[in-house]
Amino acid sequence: MDRWFAQGTVNAAESGEGTPLFLFHSLLSDRASFDAIAPHLARSHRVIVPELPGFGGSKAVSGGLAAVADRMAEAVSEVGGTEPIVLGNGYGGFVALQMAIRHPDITSKLILADCGAAFSEAGREAFRTMAAVSRAKGLAAITDVAMRRLFAPEFQAAHPDVMQGRRDAFLKTDPEVLQAACAQLAELDLRPELSKVKMPVLVLVGEHDEATPPPMSHELAALLPNARLKILTGCAHVPQLQAPQAFLDAIGDFLTAAYA
Repeated sequence: MDRWFAQGTVNAAESGEGTPLFLFHSLLSDRASFDAIAPHLARSHRVIVPELPGFGGSKAVSGGLAAVADRMAEAVSEVGGTEPIVLGNGYGGFVALQMAIRHPDITSKLILADCGAAFSEAGREAFRTMAAVSRAKGLAAITDVAMRRLFAPEFQAAHPDVMQGRRDAFLKTDPEVLQAACAQLAELDLRPELSKVKMPVLVLVGEHDEATPPPMSHELAALLPNARLKILTGCAHVPQLQAPQAFLDAIGDFLTAAYA
């Protein structure tokens, strides 16, 4: 069932009952990247899978990543009751992390899958290049690059139907939203503010992630006050789609554990 949050600006799919669990999608994907795990999670949680601002039916917001994080904080705050849990993948992880920095009491736990606090110079340049090429030639010109950042070549070759769906979803992205996000990520450095994130955090990363390589997750986990790190063997940037059961196994204990 779809419903609207944040004064009718954020569209989200909702299912299940229990502790609210928000799932924030990556920049090069969409909320369907959680389709393989959402039904399982809905057996024990109220699962809410929004389209981030500017994606799908959700209204875009100006003001950079901070404004996106504030919009999503507004959405998360509307669930009421038990403090929600937020899981972000890729760009959704950066949004979730920025949200936790700016709104420290918004969530009881964070799961940050394949993100980080700052990119290397090579990573920054990759975002600048994607933005420039898409602006000059359109999204189709960077689709192969985008898919390579999401999935290892072996996975792409073995799952042509999945890849066609992911390509189709990517080509529906608003180019201006993508370009603005690339510019923001190319300049982002959240490391000085990580000490503000006091809640328990599970940091996950696929061992073959090219978009946000494992060293970024190692650094993130080391700088957060209350974090643990798990490496997902054989996975790349969207492990919940590539290996849904392994992803569920990795987050299961963290979701149910009680923390003082």
